[in-house]
Amino acid sequence: MIDKKKLEKAYKADFKKSVELRGEIIRGPDFSKDYALKDFVSAYKNIGFQASHLAVACEIIKEMRKEKATIFLAYNSNMVSSGLREVIAYLVQKKLVHVLVTTAGGVEEDIIKTMKPFLLGSFGLEGKKLRERGINRIGNIIVPNSRYIAFEKFMQKFLEKIYKKQVQPGKIIGASEFIYELGKEVKDKNSIYYWATRNNIPCFCPALTDGAIGDNIFFFKQKRPDFKLDVADDIVKLGSIAINAEKTGIIVLGGGFVKHHVCNANLLRDGAEYAVYITTETEEGGSDSGARPDEAVSWGKIKANGRMVKVYGDATLIFPLVVAGSFVD
Repeated sequence: MIDKKKLEKAYKADFKKSVELRGEIIRGPDFSKDYALKDFVSAYKNIGFQASHLAVACEIIKEMRKEKATIFLAYNSNMVSSGLREVIAYLVQKKLVHVLVTTAGGVEEDIIKTMKPFLLGSFGLEGKKLRERGINRIGNIIVPNSRYIAFEKFMQKFLEKIYKKQVQPGKIIGASEFIYELGKEVKDKNSIYYWATRNNIPCFCPALTDGAIGDNIFFFKQKRPDFKLDVADDIVKLGSIAINAEKTGIIVLGGGFVKHHVCNANLLRDGAEYAVYITTETEEGGSDSGARPDEAVSWGKIKANGRMVKVYGDATLIFPLVVAGSFVD
């Protein structure tokens, strides 16, 4: 038997009285109802865990739009490798975002897809066997080297055209102007940069040489060693957009330098009013990629009173729902 006093103590510990609270009730969607997609996404708020964060992300983006904030969309190349390419292109086509920040792959893979598609494969495909067949793997997406061979032919002609434009006036263009000119060459309306050029939405990529574009520049400079790109010009353009904006909102898909680049630009205006991160990265290693929005507050990149959320998960699952819940009217 247990001592009476000890039993009473155990009972009080197990059934400790609580303070009564009011708040959102946790419940799942009622599938007995007919849901419009936007209403279905709104129902995520009451599910809990990352589902609730997804719904908050939608609310924050809707407020960005209502307040006419300048929206910076930052995304890694794997977002463009996937079918999110068409989702981003939609946002650019409809002028729902105002500034793009991406990697070299985020540019070149969009252009490559205007020539030949990427294909669905498997995460388990063996790298050695793929290499023997001239096939590249991005997660469970496969890209035969024929795509890069077609891109090389396109890029060498394009680089020659850009070079001739530079030689005559002696002006070295920046990466954003380089991407703008690339968009002029594209005829595919599924392309991000087709619409970015036509809608005059700038795309910044300070690491433009990190990928197939860089490979092509390497070989092009063997015959045109005086070809150059101006990295410094774009940092002035990006910073000026942030400083001159009345309000700004940040949406980041993934992490890496694209996240820091857009956040750092907003430091120049003492922080963005809104921020939505969607990523699988966590903060334990101290990386900027994994950092929560509150860490950016400590640097002055997001305002202390700003609205912010981080949604943990694969952006290919989350971002289409976020777009449906916050951008599709």
